[in-house]
Parts: sequence; structure tokens; C-alpha cells
Amino acid sequence: MSVEFGKQLVVAETSIPGLLVVDMPVHGDSRGWFKENWQRQKMTDAGLPDFGPVQNNISFNDAVGTTRGIHAEPWDKFVSVATGRIFGAWVDLRDGPTFGTVFTTEIDPSRAVFVPRGVGNSYQTLEPDTAYTYLVNDHWSPDAAYAFLNLADPTANIPWPIPLAEAEISDKDKQHPALADAAPVAPRKILILGSNGQLGRALRAEYGDAPHVEYASRAELDVTSPDLDSARRWRDYGTIINAAAYTAVDTAETPEGRAAAWSANAAAPAALARIATRYGITLVHVSSDYVYDGTSETPYREDAAFSPLGVYGQSKAAGDLAVATTPRHYIIRTSWVIGDGNNFVRTMASLAQRGINPNVVKDQTGRLTFTADIARGIRHLLENEAEYGTYNLTGDGPAQTWADIAKNVYRLTGHDPSRVTGVSTTEYFSSVVGPIAQRPHNSTLDLSKILATDFIPQDSAISLAEWLVHQRGGDF
Repeated sequence: MSVEFGKQLVVAETSIPGLLVVDMPVHGDSRGWFKENWQRQKMTDAGLPDFGPVQNNISFNDAVGTTRGIHAEPWDKFVSVATGRIFGAWVDLRDGPTFGTVFTTEIDPSRAVFVPRGVGNSYQTLEPDTAYTYLVNDHWSPDAAYAFLNLADPTANIPWPIPLAEAEISDKDKQHPALADAAPVAPRKILILGSNGQLGRALRAEYGDAPHVEYASRAELDVTSPDLDSARRWRDYGTIINAAAYTAVDTAETPEGRAAAWSANAAAPAALARIATRYGITLVHVSSDYVYDGTSETPYREDAAFSPLGVYGQSKAAGDLAVATTPRHYIIRTSWVIGDGNNFVRTMASLAQRGINPNVVKDQTGRLTFTADIARGIRHLLENEAEYGTYNLTGDGPAQTWADIAKNVYRLTGHDPSRVTGVSTTEYFSSVVGPIAQRPHNSTLDLSKILATDFIPQDSAISLAEWLVHQRGGDF
């Protein structure tokens, strides 16, 4: 058996997206040879994904011409040869524009191939006593979705070195369908939690009825349930977008509210982070400006130290810290959210329409964030595979006070903005009976990081005008 010694560890792309060829260092002498078949740090540094293998399989083949495949499974594989040599053929069976793309190469112990989920894998032995080995990042399951392709498919037109009529092929592999009849492998699913909330409804509008997107309200999947670990077949999901949260800021200051806030905003994200880590899922979690005390004289950057003033902010900060422990995460920090449901803008428009002249807080500063912008930003980060981490995402434009925004609502709905009176936070809550949470006075978030990903949040003043036009004629 010939083995090429002295290669450098090099990872190269192929014509199939995500399928990578790895040249591997093999060290040999008169006694034989040695190689590191999987070395996580070196290989991820070289460009392989950190795919988290959980099982190692070996297929030993006695004769030259043994041919197996073409099989596509719902997990990633790292295939290599321990002894012998093979001709490998891979066909993209994932649903999408590269469906049917073929790549072939020979593999000896000095070469390996990373095969992403949904790419059909096959090989033909070129030497006797060939040991074909593969690492996988999931366990076989009878409930998983598999795809197959006939080895002799004329569309794929794989140039087998040994004609298939002379090869050793199982009867089962001979019965696989042609490419025209092969069932594509769907992408791993996106699960959107809290789908009936303001942001959840915006995410429904953003993703629509895509077959790989699943929506769950609290009634359908309670993120605070102790049975969350077994609530879904989590290995089928690639992304979880957590739009579920406890947002009753003042009620969170009561004994019952405190428990509910910590359960939904801290314990539940921690449970989701554990699930995401175990199954290699990307976790998207929505955070809040309330993790800060609002004393900064400049907009808050993503790396600003937490200093929450009340229970709601404390529970959100704890959730952020938990989510940050999972390798694939996006924490979306936002503020002053407006969407389809009860919100400040709807309230002000209703007051204007009913002839009421409100007192509105003038010493809290920030930017409105419309849920459509948040949904669009989340999708942008995911589809562009932005670097994992925390991103501020609010409307753009000058920071304003609540009183400024209320006056704009009055003006845009054809009412006199002078009917709005600005008051301090202390004055506003002076007559309220019951617990009142402290509010940050500065909720303005720095947008430099998300702008660097080429996402452009809309100016919040423009969003406000468009939102009111959209609602006009409706019932505020």
C-alpha cells in the first residue's frame, strides 16, 4: 500500500458547498506510519467545522471493487481511510440550487473528506483489505430522514474506475432511485419560540410558511417546562430563535412576578443553551437595554458591563450570560420595542384620537425598535453566518425621549403635539399605587457592530411614520 508522507494539514473547498477535502500529515518509517485522524484544535484552526463527533465507525472491505452508497444522512461525517485506497464520490442531495452537484477524489490515509449533512456519500475500493472509517456527530435513528441515489444514475454520471457491472454492490444499493426521483434532504429546522408575541408575529411575517420553519407559542412549547429536554427531537433543529420572555417590568418587582421573570428570562434560556450545546444548534436570544442602569453618557456598546436596576433587567442579564455559554449563539440586544400588539405608539395614537392630553416621560432617552427590523436583522445574521456573539439592534437615527416620540405620534396622526406634556419619571409615577421598577435614563445602544455586518436598520422616525400609515383606518 502506498501512502503519501510529509503533507501539510490543508483544508480545501470543493464544488459542493461545505464538502471539504483535507490533506493530512502522515509520519512513517520502516515500522509503518502514524497520523492524527482527528485533532480538534489543529483541524478547526485549519478550517474544518467543529462538528462534535459522537461516534466512530469502520467499514472493512476485503476485495477491490467493493462499492457502497450513495447515502445521505441527517448528520455530518468525517471520512478517511485507515488502510488501503478508495475512489470517493459525493452528490449534493440537499434541497437547493446545488442539488445534484458531484465531486470525486481518491483517498488514501493521507487524505480525508468532511461531508456535511445531506450530501450523499459513496466509495469504491481500489485496494484489497481497505478499512474505511468515518466519524459522525449523531447516532443512527429509525426516525431520521435519509436520502439515497443510484450509483449508476446517468445524470450524476460518476466515473467509477471499476465498471459497476464488475463491482461488488449490495442488492439494496442497486435499488436506490435516480436523481430525478430522489427525495432532497431538507435543511435542519428553525424553531421560533414565543411565536404569538409581537416579535414572534414579526418573525412569522419574515419567514412565512417555509417548510423547515416551525413556530411554537407558549401553549405549544413552554420554555419553562422541566420537560424541555424531551419536548422535541432536538437533533433535527439547526436554529432556535427565542422570542419568548417575561416583559411585565413592574410586576416583576412582586414576589409572584419575580419568580416568573427569573423562570422565563433566566432559567429557560439556560435550558435552551444546554440543548443548543448538546445538539450543535445555533441559539438566537433577544436581550434588553434593561441590563444597563442607563447612567452612561454615550450609547452602550455590546461589551458594556451589566448593571441592571430591577428584577426584569437582572433576569435578562442572567439569561444573556447563560446563552453566551453555548458556542453558536446570537444575543440580540434591543430597546423600546414596537410591533403588532399593545405598545407605546398604539397607546399614544389612541389617546390622541380620543382627545386626551397625556403626561409623558421626558428624561428617558433611546430609540424605538420595530419588530420587523429585529426579525430582518436576525435573519440577516443567520443567513450571512455573521460571527457569533452579541449584537445591538435598534432603530437608527437620533435618540429621543418618550415625550418626543409621543409628540411625533400626535403630529403624524393629525393632532397638535403641544397637547403632550413632558414630565420626569418621578413625576409620572408619583400617583401610581404598587411596585414600580426603576428605568434606565439612557437606553441608546451603539449600532456599529451590526452595521459592520452590512445590516442597515431603518431610521426609527421613518419606521414610526410607516407604522402609523399602516395602522391608519384601524382601531388604535
